[in-house]
Amino acid sequence: MPHTKIRFSKQEALVCAMVLMSAADQQMSDAELGMMSRLVQELPVFDGFQLREIETVTESCLTLLSQSDGLDRACTLLREVLPPRLRETAYLLACEVAAADGEATQEELQFLQDFRIGLDIDRLIAGAIERAAKARYQIV
Repeated sequence: MPHTKIRFSKQEALVCAMVLMSAADQQMSDAELGMMSRLVQELPVFDGFQLREIETVTESCLTLLSQSDGLDRACTLLREVLPPRLRETAYLLACEVAAADGEATQEELQFLQDFRIGLDIDRLIAGAIERAAKARYQIV
């Protein structure tokens, strides 16, 4: 399959991070899709981003993932578009999506590790982000 040239805005790259996380275990759950929509609607980083654009970004991300080196290419694309502070935001968004439907699967945990490395996020910062996301979704 030929490589498709995909370009993202910063906001689209952040949505792509959530899509990549959601697709990590080969199934995008309703809880994950709902979380993505909520985050886009609520977070200041998405001001001006239209909810309907999620579908277009999702299709582009899935096209990337269908290629043999898709995750590596996606991480490179995100690294090129996002400054370091927004790479941390991308990682946080991925963690939020992972937490959306309860326990993270082994595939999701492996994806987060690969994604952290791909985005060049410090291990301690990533651990703090992961812990914060987990704490937000604890149940009584």
